[in-house]
Amino acid sequence: MTITAESPISALRGVGPKKAAAFEKLGVNTVGDLVTLFPRRYEDRTRFTPIALAMPGDTVCIRAMVAAPPRLNRIRRGMELVKLRAVDDTGAVEITYFNQTYRKDSLHQGETYIFYGKVGVVGQRKTLTNPVAEREDRAGSPGSVTGRIMPIYPLSAGLTQRVMLDAVRAALDLCGDDLPNALPEEILNQHGLAQAGFAYENIHFPADLGALELARRRLIFEELFVLSCAMGRMRGERSRTGGLKMAPQKVQEFFSALPFTPTGAQERAVLSAADDMCSGALMNRLIQGDVGSGKTMIAAACVWYVWKNGYQCAFMAPTEILAEQHEKTLKGFLEPLGLRVGRLVGSMTAKQKREVNELLQAGLLDVVVGTHALIQDSVHFQKLGLVITDEQHRFGVGQRSALTEKGDHPHTLVMSATPIPRTLALMIYGDLDVSVIDELPPGRQPIETYVVDERYRERLNAFMERLIAEGRQVFVVCPMVEENEELPEGLKSAEEHARTIQSALPSRRVACVHGRMKAKDKEAVMAAFAAGETDILVATTVIEVGVDVPNAALMIVENAERFGLSQLHQLRGRIGRGKFQSYCILVSDSETPEAKARLRVMKETSDGFKIAEADLRQRGPGDFFGSRQHGLPEMHVADLCDDMNVLEEARDAAQALLQRDPNLDEPGNRRLKAQCDRLFEINAGRLN
Repeated sequence: MTITAESPISALRGVGPKKAAAFEKLGVNTVGDLVTLFPRRYEDRTRFTPIALAMPGDTVCIRAMVAAPPRLNRIRRGMELVKLRAVDDTGAVEITYFNQTYRKDSLHQGETYIFYGKVGVVGQRKTLTNPVAEREDRAGSPGSVTGRIMPIYPLSAGLTQRVMLDAVRAALDLCGDDLPNALPEEILNQHGLAQAGFAYENIHFPADLGALELARRRLIFEELFVLSCAMGRMRGERSRTGGLKMAPQKVQEFFSALPFTPTGAQERAVLSAADDMCSGALMNRLIQGDVGSGKTMIAAACVWYVWKNGYQCAFMAPTEILAEQHEKTLKGFLEPLGLRVGRLVGSMTAKQKREVNELLQAGLLDVVVGTHALIQDSVHFQKLGLVITDEQHRFGVGQRSALTEKGDHPHTLVMSATPIPRTLALMIYGDLDVSVIDELPPGRQPIETYVVDERYRERLNAFMERLIAEGRQVFVVCPMVEENEELPEGLKSAEEHARTIQSALPSRRVACVHGRMKAKDKEAVMAAFAAGETDILVATTVIEVGVDVPNAALMIVENAERFGLSQLHQLRGRIGRGKFQSYCILVSDSETPEAKARLRVMKETSDGFKIAEADLRQRGPGDFFGSRQHGLPEMHVADLCDDMNVLEEARDAAQALLQRDPNLDEPGNRRLKAQCDRLFEINAGRLN
């Protein structure tokens, strides 16, 4: 049987059903999948360190001779030690192997070996525990594990690094020229990129660090180039899809009716959206702005624009309280201009829902604000022209498309307060045009941010008391819902901490809200706080996106080191929405350098985009994006923190190619087109 990249992994010699199942847990089903399972890191085993210069804590390669026959010690049943002493011209090292009895007969007195491991120290003696060992004359030869740059692969139960190495070597040899290769020859030449064969050989078995770097750059570029081409094609298809062609309106008419002057960023975003809607193509625009940057005003302007053209608008928010908030804000902007604003949420009675549906269908409502209730089959619009989604990553792709299907190709506006570096936003929201709102409305006071530890607890309670006495309200955020014996001591839980605060401030009204509560109960607690019926709201991160309480002037985040930077920034954005000076206090006893660096960023800047970049760099994209709701395919080799310059280069190259060949129909682009199609197939329902 001829083995190709499409052959099942079990076709490799030595990969039986058990190992094949272990490979499948890593997403490796075919020989080709194995070739694209890249090492997660590398160990440089090419440099040798004299024993005298090997420092405790260092992981090193030592070339040393076994000084005496290895000794086998049976300590107890199930525990056997092989001990030996190895020497070089500069010193000696004591080596111990746990439960590796074969080492007694495989390591011979008088012979020189390469040992690779972490140096320890016992008294005055240097030690190695369970080091890799290989005869000196084998180092650097094919199949060796020392004298070379060693790839370290992700593993699952039943697989070892040795098994992985042998399997990858066999897969590369069998694939030959049948390797993934989506880059047209002209792109390789223009950007000085290595050929596919060189890249795959040296990403797995690098000849040296230079070859590894060339291989990585080629594969990173290819991955980001394919993604950029796929997103560009998606965007191109949308621009060729006819949208409702709106007649131009004088936007100044809307701006003049506002009780304030919009910022330059707000005006630019509205004009861009208006241009989109008048172009005849389908608008699909992301309004990305910091907390409190005035995105709802931009949404209101777009609602007004489609209303002037005789169309209705649907505005979908992730929670009922947020829907209610948006309804109130939109009414303030739009009702004076003659628009009719309605609301449709799950907690309404069947009769109330029916009445709203009848008004919508009759064209007697111009905009309806709601939650998932908007996508129910019973909801019909007379003439839907615009769909607005707030925090769209909180909705599935299916939910969003279900709403747009209620009209005849309505335009789409997406709002997000989650700041993401711009280049990355263009990748994540692939077929959306991006408007960044980088100015705060005038009159908003900067929030004063402090980092304190547990020693400040009494002063913190006194500060809460003082602000409440002045008529303000307080948010307190905890990382947990309830006490948990398995978690580290000192972590605050919302339920317990609410009781502690209540006993410290007995005359104050304290409430608690968290994600495990029923939606109805949660909404009621938050609505009571918004109405001023509660002084202190102790919560988990359920308040991260949501309730707008202009009277709340203090945000205390307990165990602040447990939160990501972007999350802390979202929480801080819950305050400072009124005319009062507001304060954010981050409480943390953590001494780790990472936690201190993270909290220092929060103290020093309130720029959401700077915070997002720092967060992406510190935590990596996995944690930054949480559960991959943002529609970004999993990267095999590219690192979205460190490879931003390659990302921009790849995106520019993709745009230039698509301008010349939008459908990738030229013969030299066929493999690229197939790879783009495969990307969509693998990520069906994930890409935005």
